[in-house]
Amino acid sequence: MNQKNQGFNIDFTLIFIILLLAAVSLFSLYTIEPTLPSKYDGSNFLMKQTQWYILGTILVVSVMFIDYDRFRQFAWVIYGFGVMMLLMLELHIPGFLVHSNNGATSWFKFPFGTVQPGEFMKVFLVIIQSHLIARHHEKRPDYQSVKYDLWLLAKLIGVALPPMALIAKQPDLGTFLVMAAITGALILVSGIRWRILLTILGIIAISAAAFVTIYLLFPLAMEQFLTESDFGHVTGRFYGWLQPEKYEDFGYQLTKAMMAIGSGQLIGKGVMGMQSLNIPERHTDMIFTAIAEQFGFLGASVVVTLFFLLIYRVISTALESNDQFGSYLCVGIIGLFTYQIFQNIGMSIQLLPITGLPLPFLSYGGSSLLTYMLAIGLVLNVRFRTKTYMFD
Repeated sequence: MNQKNQGFNIDFTLIFIILLLAAVSLFSLYTIEPTLPSKYDGSNFLMKQTQWYILGTILVVSVMFIDYDRFRQFAWVIYGFGVMMLLMLELHIPGFLVHSNNGATSWFKFPFGTVQPGEFMKVFLVIIQSHLIARHHEKRPDYQSVKYDLWLLAKLIGVALPPMALIAKQPDLGTFLVMAAITGALILVSGIRWRILLTILGIIAISAAAFVTIYLLFPLAMEQFLTESDFGHVTGRFYGWLQPEKYEDFGYQLTKAMMAIGSGQLIGKGVMGMQSLNIPERHTDMIFTAIAEQFGFLGASVVVTLFFLLIYRVISTALESNDQFGSYLCVGIIGLFTYQIFQNIGMSIQLLPITGLPLPFLSYGGSSLLTYMLAIGLVLNVRFRTKTYMFD
């Protein structure tokens, strides 16, 4: 085997895509700030986001120059640290100031701002599950039985359940679903035979069909049960999604978002051409509405194209990696980004119910942005240490 390139590889294309997304984010926050409610006066989200991007860049460079095998060696420590942080939120450990917002207890409050452990737990989950899959296959017997596949499936679900349960208790439906997407993506490429996966999907489909049937047969009883249960907030979001005009309390944000996006039409209203529609969380979860309103369908399409290119570059790194663990890292990050981008844009155009998920690299937020930069740092790390060979 002749090695063609012994040097390190830096994915300048991926770095350029991130720079473009950063420029879109900072410009959007600059144009949004004058339209935000008075409670945000003096917040200066543009400057704060710039600071988070600078910290994120330092984080990316730091992660790139640490061999990603080190993350595998300390996978359980990293995972344990993330779960411990979530437990502290749940138990209200003295000495830590827990912060709540919009009914969710998901943050620690510090003098410099708030920190959301659930965001970082997404990447920690990718690391531990990638480690489990790679280690499982390193010990692969000559004959891979169904029991062997089921054991791997149990391990992947087993490490996902504790953080997902703690996230659900906060409650934070958006982060819960992202972790489910990460787990699903890694299960699909883990080598577990398809008849097991199709059986599980069949059970889920039958359960969903049974639930819908019961709801249609007994709508009033089911509506009362769902509204009064612990999942009442989730039910309200579904009602607000399906009939936003009827359920104004839950559908207000969606109605305003649709008005803003629709008013942009093909080419938009131009820079600073937004109307003050009082869209809740426009600088975070609903930042896509500002882009679509100012630059219309064409501007929104450019942003979506950047995200497609981002996912493509991560997929390319996963396929070209010489190491199983590196490939699985990239797949987990693909699951993270793909679901979160699809969910955020989808909820803005009534394709999906609204959940509290920011748009990667664009929405304002320190914890979320640092999480995405950490994920990109891992991808660049895998690419950085991928060797190419003349004969493979």
